[in-house]
Amino acid sequence: MPTGFGRLIADGSGRARRGRGLLTRYSDLFRRRSFRPFLAVGALQFAAPSTVLVILIFAITLAYPSSDRATYAPLALAFLGLSSTVPTLVTAFFSGAIADRHDRGELMRVINLVSLVATAGAVADFVLAPAGHVPLPGPSGFYVPVWLLLTYPIWAAVVISSALFRPAYNSSLPKIVEPALLGRANGVIYSTAAVGSAAATLLVGGLLTTLPTAYAFGIPFLLYFATQAILLTVDADLSVAPHGRRRAVWAEARDGFAYLGRRRELLEITIAALLVNFLSAVALVELGLYVGLWLGLSAGIWYGAIVAASTLGVALGFVLIPRLHFEPRAGKWVIGLTALMGVALLALGLVRSIWLALPIMFVYGMMPGMIQTVVLSTIQATVPDAMMGRVFSADEVGSYALVPFGQSTGGLLTLEVGVQGTYLLAGGAIGVTGLLMASTFGALRRLGFRPHEEAVPPPADGEQAAPS
Repeated sequence: MPTGFGRLIADGSGRARRGRGLLTRYSDLFRRRSFRPFLAVGALQFAAPSTVLVILIFAITLAYPSSDRATYAPLALAFLGLSSTVPTLVTAFFSGAIADRHDRGELMRVINLVSLVATAGAVADFVLAPAGHVPLPGPSGFYVPVWLLLTYPIWAAVVISSALFRPAYNSSLPKIVEPALLGRANGVIYSTAAVGSAAATLLVGGLLTTLPTAYAFGIPFLLYFATQAILLTVDADLSVAPHGRRRAVWAEARDGFAYLGRRRELLEITIAALLVNFLSAVALVELGLYVGLWLGLSAGIWYGAIVAASTLGVALGFVLIPRLHFEPRAGKWVIGLTALMGVALLALGLVRSIWLALPIMFVYGMMPGMIQTVVLSTIQATVPDAMMGRVFSADEVGSYALVPFGQSTGGLLTLEVGVQGTYLLAGGAIGVTGLLMASTFGALRRLGFRPHEEAVPPPADGEQAAPS
């Protein structure tokens, strides 16, 4: 059990003192005029892509007649992931370097506008609904409707804009709050985004049940539109100080990977995330089929409910982990939460009732929410500002490089072993990954930082950073 849980067991007076301190720290956050709009920007922008994905997964799941759904829908969902593979990885490679050489506020406004335009394109596609179909490689007779084929580049544009937005936003947070508040700031931002995403997902599920699909895209469109409006009110200085002679963007992007290679503990996090995200994608790309085929539910509201349950779990994870004072033992928390994540996914493959699946999805969602807060706060507290965007993008490339392949693998695996088999295999493999991390990732086990200390400089080549 992660040692941070021990802090929850204390005498009443100790809890009262910590409670007053907690309220003071959160009130400190909200007293900063720049933090409030910055929070709203992150919450809205991070919530929007998940609602687009919910709509697309639901539409693809029902794009085929029931006789072909179990055979063709998994591959169509796999193509959805593959459609954004190369452009997303290329974008993620350069996104940090771009964030480290431009005013991050202006950059976020331009990127969010791209998301807004892409969502409008999705509305046009579903309204016009061009007829016909295109044969693609796969089982005999496999095809993709033309309207569905057009959603692939639209989804790629949404994912690309998100990949550009995240390093610019995450590397801006240390300019808004000091290191002692980073954990709580990340928790508030991402939990608010998760709650907003859950509410939007439920609303999307209701719209998908009662109205044509095009109406559901109004939700992410409004989220992106509100983000654009609020970005204009953020008045903090988000410019980046010059960091020496300006070089080609690809050369500066490589610096992030070099830094990650020197920080062994951060590199081990990235490697672990690469495996876990791959395995999670194997199962979660088939979530629509899990609800429709394994649980036997066809109404869109049930799919929205199970996604919302996971998202609410993420929200709780974001706000819970800062209260557990994870900072000195950040690496151990990442390892323990990874193992629990696998157990929860494994449990999903063992139940066939929506009333059991919903709480399991809630618990499952808590794990990535906690892990993300730990990793974000650790990078923000220990990486220099001039390098931070590139480190975030290097970590993102390393962490998510295999997600599209996980999605395609999930489609193929489901064809072979069914929905239950896919969830059992993916969950068991994540649990084993957590055990391997505990036994082999020594630098990660020692990773931690003291939130009241200044950010540490990068270690010299060949030198391993010593966690606090």
